[in-house]
Amino acid sequence: MTVDSTTTPAAGEGPQGEEAAAAQLDGAASTGAGAPGSPEGEAPLRKQRVRNVNKLAVGGITAIFAIAYSVFSCTIFYTARTALYDLGIFYQAVKSYSEFKPGYSIAKGLHNFGVANFSVLADHWSPIDAILAPLIWIHDSPVDLLIAQGVLFALAIPPIWSFTRTALGGGRTGTIGAYCVSLAYAISWPIAGATAFNFHEVAFAPVLTAVILERLQKGKLRTAIVAMVALLLVKEDMGFFLAGLGLGLIITRPLGIPRQRLTGLVLVVVGVIYTIVAVYALIPAMGGKADYYWAYQSLGPNAPAAAKHIVSDPLYAAGQLFTPRQKLHTILELFAPFLFLSLLSPYTLTALPLILERFLASKFPNWWTNTFHYNAYLVVPIALGAVDGAVRLQKWIIWGWRSTTRRNTKVRALADRFTGRVAAAFAAAFLVTALAFLPFFAFWQAFSPSFYHRNANATAEAHAASLIPSGVVVETTGNVGPFLLNRDTVEVWDCYGYTPMNAPWIIANDSQSQFGFFHVSVQQARIAWAKQHGYVVVWYDKPTGYMVLHAATPPKTYPPLGDSAHC
Repeated sequence: MTVDSTTTPAAGEGPQGEEAAAAQLDGAASTGAGAPGSPEGEAPLRKQRVRNVNKLAVGGITAIFAIAYSVFSCTIFYTARTALYDLGIFYQAVKSYSEFKPGYSIAKGLHNFGVANFSVLADHWSPIDAILAPLIWIHDSPVDLLIAQGVLFALAIPPIWSFTRTALGGGRTGTIGAYCVSLAYAISWPIAGATAFNFHEVAFAPVLTAVILERLQKGKLRTAIVAMVALLLVKEDMGFFLAGLGLGLIITRPLGIPRQRLTGLVLVVVGVIYTIVAVYALIPAMGGKADYYWAYQSLGPNAPAAAKHIVSDPLYAAGQLFTPRQKLHTILELFAPFLFLSLLSPYTLTALPLILERFLASKFPNWWTNTFHYNAYLVVPIALGAVDGAVRLQKWIIWGWRSTTRRNTKVRALADRFTGRVAAAFAAAFLVTALAFLPFFAFWQAFSPSFYHRNANATAEAHAASLIPSGVVVETTGNVGPFLLNRDTVEVWDCYGYTPMNAPWIIANDSQSQFGFFHVSVQQARIAWAKQHGYVVVWYDKPTGYMVLHAATPPKTYPPLGDSAHC
């Protein structure tokens, strides 16, 4: 899972070469040789200066994108484009962790299960979210999570840069290529989609996957294992990533890792076992259901039946990867920005199990669109796989050209000069294609002045939130909820969920479809029911349909729960 010997950095190039140059400089200083001004002293000093400039540049790019992501997300929060699902869920969970409780989310618990003290660990096994708890101690706001997510996404840039520079052979060409790939990742549409859609545990995935692949590229297994352990805490299906990684180690050339193929086999076994244990033991132990997210009804009612169906009819199973057609579109959009070169590299095997997990599904359409956060799990393996694929393609081109031309000819010399830069040219092309994709995805809206201003809906939602007292229980429409999270107990105003309609305060809407309902007419019926049972309209904005209702004594009865047939 690394480049071939023809792409190994030359002496003094790449991270290893730079370290050697630094050591040489230290040795020269201690012996008095290579004094500044002498030919022997100038080269190491120049390399050290270049190394320092690159450190500052990469650090600066990382900081710029951390700020840019954070501003983008905070603007979405300010303009009421975040929601209880899912920013509210994660905020309530992290707030619970900060109080040394097991990640309770009352909004998630009541809406989905009718349980108030519901731990999000019973929904997804993502204990890594608990490390964000200190942010709540410092500044109690849902915005903390959005900023943390932006910083975490940006922190993937340094290992991506290091990986790419090493793969491209270091030197000036490799360095330029490393900047191009890092920027291509930073503006990629999967990161844009995740940044634009609330907060999720995926925030940790790009940086951890980048560290794992970069460390393995350099034969640093111990550091990679630390990152692997952290990655397993991101979500229950990260064991599949480890399994794909192990498969890659088994089939690729040696990376300097002792017993590499045995290590790969261990990762495959550990990864699969971990996911099975997380889904069928850890999540149920927290009160969840192992089959809650079973989405493969077209293959079978459970995992054994689905596996049997896949083995007995692989063509049918393969067809599910592209049915409906939206799946094919998303798969193409994942690989196209990197010119499909990822398909030439074993690095891409790390993403394969996660791709199969999502695109074999037949139940949850959000899993296979290009809109939400799911694709951010895949972007780093695909990007780094494309870098490795470009290097492999370059090697094949060089081999082919040298096999068809004679030595010591102008044609051979000219070809040698340019074919050695094929991979770096592809790295630059990745940035060009990322820029070409930019207008079609979420980041493009940041170039419009209107993005930074509240529209009529957002203004009404913010005003409705301002009318709710602190320290109360409130049921609310999805986009209003985040404004109230750090001062009230916030629940979902819904119909097809299981939240009882008995909170003293309700923020509702009678003209625009809301999360929790299928029809506006049902929202109107629920509002009418509330008025009949003691709720008074405190404020109403007719143009947008938003209203605030209050009952000094909430009713003890409420409409049927989970009535999806009539919502």
